[in-house]
Amino acid sequence: MKAVVDGQVVAQSDDIVECKGYQYFPPAAVRLDWLEKTEKTASDRACPHGVQFYDVVIDGVRHRRNAWVYEAPRSSKAATQGRVGFWRDVEVG
Repeated sequence: MKAVVDGQVVAQSDDIVECKGYQYFPPAAVRLDWLEKTEKTASDRACPHGVQFYDVVIDGVRHRRNAWVYEAPRSSKAATQGRVGFWRDVEVG
């Protein structure tokens, strides 16, 4: 499975965890150098799973809050621990 933005592969792996319609990639399969941590919003801080969002930045083009990691997922999302999810501008398939 791949995560692609602007024609660039930001993540690729067969080791995918699916949870609630999203696919989560292991960090070793992600171009972490293209992710920039965002400031947490009030709703991020209220998330019971400890979410941290990242901007995906490729060649100076910023895709705001298009990736995230659950830092302390509860049991319903436990399998996503430390893995990276994508949405919005990032096509996963």
